[in-house]
Amino acid sequence: MIDYAKLTWPEAKALFDQDPVALLPVGATEAHGPHLPLDTDVTIACAQARRAAERLVERGVPAFVLPPVAYTVAQFAFGFPGTITVRPTTLWNLVEDVVESLEQHGVRRVVLCNAHLELAHVKLLRGLLKDHAKMTPRHAQLIFPDITRRRWAQTLGEEFLSGECHAGRYESSIVMAADESSVREAERLALEPKEVGLIEKMLGGAKDFLEIGADAAWCGDPASASAEEGRALIDSLATVVVSTIEEEWPDRFDGTATHPASASASPPAIPPASPGASPSA
Repeated sequence: MIDYAKLTWPEAKALFDQDPVALLPVGATEAHGPHLPLDTDVTIACAQARRAAERLVERGVPAFVLPPVAYTVAQFAFGFPGTITVRPTTLWNLVEDVVESLEQHGVRRVVLCNAHLELAHVKLLRGLLKDHAKMTPRHAQLIFPDITRRRWAQTLGEEFLSGECHAGRYESSIVMAADESSVREAERLALEPKEVGLIEKMLGGAKDFLEIGADAAWCGDPASASAEEGRALIDSLATVVVSTIEEEWPDRFDGTATHPASASASPPAIPPASPGASPSA
């Protein structure tokens, strides 16, 4: 697995010449109960992206993992100290700028690895795809293996599929596998299972965790989590990413791909900044 941030610029240039897949982890900095850290979503997104990159490289597809996006729309947990939320346009413009910067360097395949499931955030990521829907010699394509889609949700365990999974067994297991020392074990083991109707109430218009009865920013069954289950879930999350990539870019796996940027005579000019831009979704 190639950690993009640890490359030198000549190493990055050499990698870009190989028509690589860029994986961008996306998470949030927000409350996850009394037992998980504020960067839980970031940890999960990075674990997914790293495992997916390893599997891509094993299959002969160059891939690298970008530094994660750690701030996004996080209004649902904003009633708890520690949560940081940003304007939707902030996230939109940041992801746009990352994709367009990679475009300037010849990267044409960018994948979002998202672990923050707040509805407004997921909707925004889906909207971003419209700006990068097609790969051309001058433009990158952005794809989003969306684990909230039923096709993928049903591969991630009963708790995830039920929706009662904020800092529950699903997320606790993954953090135990990926960053065990950050889990407060005494607090986790003391938690009894809790159902709050998270998805139904979110879809019904609930504004935050406090309104739905998740008064400590968690639900589900964190005490039943295990690192072993977390490792299996990370593999399942990686499968979501690799399968989506293979479906979207089969040529990258069968040896028929040519570097899409090679047909471009010269790189496009860097577009002017547009701080007032707003998302279309």
